[in-house]
Amino acid sequence: MSDKIINKVSNSKLITIDLEELYPEGERLIFDIKDWLFDEIILKEKDFRAAVKNHNWSRYKKTCVALGCSVDAIIPSWAYLLLSSELAPYAKKIVIGNLELLETSLFQDIIQNLNIDSFKGGIIIIKGCTKKPIPPSAFSMLIHKIQPIAKTIMYGEACSTVPLFKKKK
Repeated sequence: MSDKIINKVSNSKLITIDLEELYPEGERLIFDIKDWLFDEIILKEKDFRAAVKNHNWSRYKKTCVALGCSVDAIIPSWAYLLLSSELAPYAKKIVIGNLELLETSLFQDIIQNLNIDSFKGGIIIIKGCTKKPIPPSAFSMLIHKIQPIAKTIMYGEACSTVPLFKKKK
């Protein structure tokens, strides 16, 4: 048996987009305001401002931060803005919410800036299985971006795809 094994998938015109390859590096952190509340329910402005002033913000250098509160408390909007203004010189990304919202925001930036010229008229497979936490909304954002220029869009692996879109002739 001297027949060569030929990888027909790699020789085809299929274009695979793997969002995991676009996954932005960097530490993700949750900044929980609850630790700076009086009895974990009330934000006292004077105490809160003192905590903000005395906090070591440099430890957030090059991180992605989700600002939130894990207890049922009413947090005024200015509190998140004050924290954001202190984090801004250090953090790469700041959102008000949870880690899923942070990931969604990161992918929104990536997909918005994705160069799709090479996908024009292509048969595209959006790879589905990932080991990293790709938010489901990232796949939706990607479809929205590439559908106007793609010939066909499928989801999964080259050996077993689910058809999603086919341009009408």
